Amino acid sequence: MQRFVIGLDLGTTSVKAVMFYRDGKVKAEAEQLIKTVYSTDGYAEQDPEVIVSSAVFALKSVLDKANVSAEDILGIGFSSAMHSLICTDGNGRALSKAMIWADGRGRQQAKDLMESEGAAFYKRTGTPIHPMSPLTKLMWMKETGYGPYLQAEYMMSIKEYIIFQWFQERAIDYAMASATGMLDGRTLRWDREILETAGIREEQLGTPVSPDYQLGELNPVIAGYLKLPAHIPFVIGSADGQLANLGSSGLEENCLTISAGTSGAVRKWTNSFTVSEGQEVFCYAFTPDHYITGGPTNNGGVAIDWLKKTFNYPGTYEELINEAAAAPTGADGLIFLPYINGERAPLWDQDARGSLIGLSISHGVPHYARAVLEGITLNLYQIYLSLGAAGEEAEVIYVNGGLSRSALWVQILSNIFNKPVQCTESHHSAAWGAAWLVLTALGEKESLDQIKENIPLGERFEPDEDQHEEYRKIYERYSRLVEVMTV
Repeated sequence: MQRFVIGLDLGTTSVKAVMFYRDGKVKAEAEQLIKTVYSTDGYAEQDPEVIVSSAVFALKSVLDKANVSAEDILGIGFSSAMHSLICTDGNGRALSKAMIWADGRGRQQAKDLMESEGAAFYKRTGTPIHPMSPLTKLMWMKETGYGPYLQAEYMMSIKEYIIFQWFQERAIDYAMASATGMLDGRTLRWDREILETAGIREEQLGTPVSPDYQLGELNPVIAGYLKLPAHIPFVIGSADGQLANLGSSGLEENCLTISAGTSGAVRKWTNSFTVSEGQEVFCYAFTPDHYITGGPTNNGGVAIDWLKKTFNYPGTYEELINEAAAAPTGADGLIFLPYINGERAPLWDQDARGSLIGLSISHGVPHYARAVLEGITLNLYQIYLSLGAAGEEAEVIYVNGGLSRSALWVQILSNIFNKPVQCTESHHSAAWGAAWLVLTALGEKESLDQIKENIPLGERFEPDEDQHEEYRKIYERYSRLVEVMTV
């Protein structure tokens, strides 16, 4: 019997290939880092060819590490970060770099759209109006006469680009299509009025498909390099947010899932397309019967990296986080507004900037580390509050991502939210969600719901009521400062 499935997770900072046993236990993992080129005028780009080769190398590496035969691999599923955009010619060759979610060149177009059709577009797509979305990126391209846009035959995300290179297919799963800001959230079809605003035709985009859609035969050159049969099943999968929820909490609706890596997000399942009057949260499709609502933040672990570089801290990332244990709750009055990378939810303001407020000569590295951890988490809490009743109904929080490996941070999270927090054994929740889709698509498992019985769980953290009360007062001050400092 074929014993293993692989999740290939195309992230912002790296490509990860994770091989799982059928019960969710990790057999082997491999990672290839990806470089992002930033500029002061808003560029955030990656080289599409580097990402394609990184995906190949990550798969090759995990197969070599596991030292299993090709006959042992049941199939491979894709997970991907959202909101990337590449212009290609008719043969699928890249004419541009990949603009990732952090690219801010469309900020003026986003502002203009908010003053015109923005509210109506959001209500139809569930995608907040922001420079992150491919819609505003395309509007920027159109209005500035961007060369690759004018020459392009197709517009693709990085996941679609890889799929075209490997399988010669132009398909996009519902979640990735939702995140473009151009898919009608109710019909799951491209919205023609919005496409006109972007200046593109429906034929330039991939065909929206279900996440269990099985791709065709793998490019024989790549198959030969990987030493896999060309007919090995590949499943298109979904976006990393949906799959992180699936891989950590299944399809359970009475919980929240928080991802905290370089960036972060608060997400919750819903069985229908739902938008908010304040346009504070997204609602993206997963399947026709399952949607995910929530809010993403630009500022997760990137704020810890910023602190480490700014203070020239000599220790590791983990050691810096642990320094925070030496500072009291509230960091002796030091508050960090974490908007060092602009912000998506809850502000949706690419021009937002961070602040350290309440500085004192008595503050040292532990206070700064504590303030940054608390600022990241208070921001997530503010996103949670924007979910309203849907968030309040959640009984437990499932957490994944790099920060979830810090027991100190997870306890702070539990105390601020005043909810139990459940960690998973592996932080590769999105990759496991992608791998589970392989099992269901091929009929090896009966349903998506069954994953709940196959998620290896780690430690569970319970909230401290006294700490929560203290954090409630800190949040009141934090939210007032947000209001004053981000006007």
